[in-house]
Amino acid sequence: MNELDINVECCRARQRRLLAEMRQKNLDWIVLQKTEHVQWLTGPRFAWLVEAAAVLDCDGRSTLVAPRQEPVVAADELLTYEAARYSTLRNDQRQACSEVLVKALAGKPKPRRIGVEGSTFGPYLAAQLAGETTELIDIEPDIYRLRRFKHADELARLKKAIAGTGRMYARAREIIEPGINELTVFSELQAAAVAEFGEMLTGTGNDYACGEKGGPPRDRAAQDGELYILDLGPAFRGYFADNCRAIAVNRRPTDAQQRAWRQLAGVFPIVERMVKPGARCRELLHEVQAHLDEYLPGNFNHHLGHGIGLFPHEAPHLNPNWDDVFQEGEVFTVEPGLYTPEMRAGIRLENDYLVTASGVELLSDFPLEL
Repeated sequence: MNELDINVECCRARQRRLLAEMRQKNLDWIVLQKTEHVQWLTGPRFAWLVEAAAVLDCDGRSTLVAPRQEPVVAADELLTYEAARYSTLRNDQRQACSEVLVKALAGKPKPRRIGVEGSTFGPYLAAQLAGETTELIDIEPDIYRLRRFKHADELARLKKAIAGTGRMYARAREIIEPGINELTVFSELQAAAVAEFGEMLTGTGNDYACGEKGGPPRDRAAQDGELYILDLGPAFRGYFADNCRAIAVNRRPTDAQQRAWRQLAGVFPIVERMVKPGARCRELLHEVQAHLDEYLPGNFNHHLGHGIGLFPHEAPHLNPNWDDVFQEGEVFTVEPGLYTPEMRAGIRLENDYLVTASGVELLSDFPLEL
């Protein structure tokens, strides 16, 4: 089996982890409707154009309701609904999907407690599935917590997504020069990622604006002396990479730009020294803040990083608004930056890491130079 294909055993392992959570909370069913959660539990990736749903019961039996038959799926029962009629996508797919789900569960005893995603569980399913004595429990935070640990199939897809960024930066270093249009750079970099993946992207990433801290590509030419911050996050089969490099448009960084780059590059040895399971994200953030303040006090004013996976920003949060602790098996980014008008307009460097039993593994091992 190709390591990038759906891995049924990994999906089953996630179902067992979720089942343990269900039993701890005395839940009879868990109903999932968010695309990424359905994929995480049962395997298939569904585009935003279509709806799907999954149920796990307290006996460990899983049901998937999908818009079509799937060749590989980690579910005990696969049901379908009509997502399109005569090739026209329906706008009432959520209702149609829910009706099939309700019918599938109709013969089961009424549950006492149902775990649901608080952000998506609607009144129709609540009315159809829950009786007067049924309690609805928001288990969405628990699923996000479980998603922090990346199984082998998830790591394979994350590494493929990150390899896409490596191919994109290599192409960027070939084509960036004074006068190149930002939209041309964007198009060329998307093509590079598609060539690496051998298929369409499921996400395009963040920042493609030259001479700016960030932003989408514009119909604008890159200028001599500017720095081009590329914060790239292509997604492969739903899993997002996220790393950043800065490139001198004329390939001749100034002394000020080079000094700032050296200070930023010095952050990564701090990460590799401090991070291990049990280390606190805030302590790393404060250590990096002190390191950057030695060069430009108060200039670094955004998060240090975050987890990546089926969503571009996941736990752990390297952010003063959270107090997360690093856990083995999660993948996270570190993205220090310094920005001044004199640097036109600044530098942000970002690497991706896997937390191992004893430290970290660098996943984005490609050039950092300006």
